[in-house]
Amino acid sequence: MCTYSTEKVRISGSAKGASGWFKATEATVYFDHPVHAPLGHSLNVDLMNPEQGPEFRAAMELDAESARGLAEAILKMLDSTPDGLKDH
Repeated sequence: MCTYSTEKVRISGSAKGASGWFKATEATVYFDHPVHAPLGHSLNVDLMNPEQGPEFRAAMELDAESARGLAEAILKMLDSTPDGLKDH
């Protein structure tokens, strides 16, 4: 069952799409049917720059266990990085 629940967040960074690297300004996270991954449902993350058009997009489709592992690894890395090294 699809929840149609979507979280959007403004971001500042870069992503690599089909046309190469681009400035990523928005991330969309949702749990739905994947387009490519061989899963019934997946956690989907789209990194994009809507001002540049649809070709400036990079996507991930992860099973729930992989998504949790990635989230935990990101939080662990941020928590262990000295404040002086973190860009704001």
